Amino acid sequence: MSYYAVKGDALVLELHVQPGASRTEIAGLHGGRLKIRLAAPASDGRANAALIEFLSSEFKIPKRNVSIEAGLASRRKRVAIEGVTGEMPWKMPIS
Repeated sequence: MSYYAVKGDALVLELHVQPGASRTEIAGLHGGRLKIRLAAPASDGRANAALIEFLSSEFKIPKRNVSIEAGLASRRKRVAIEGVTGEMPWKMPIS
């Protein structure tokens, strides 16, 4: 199982998000999902906003192109990113 899929014109990522980390970064794979550490706390939607900001920055696309499809209140999230062309901005295994 892969942590990403292409559905229509969107890249869909399966994520494991760790809020409250010392810094925001890609941390590898965790249970078949891409693990992202976020410096923002998991309160008042700050971690979700930080996740959208981080992914839009990594993919160099507007924040409006990033949406959380599932897992708003969970560490396990599904995120859709529209308008992505080319390769992943980070080097991660495909499987």
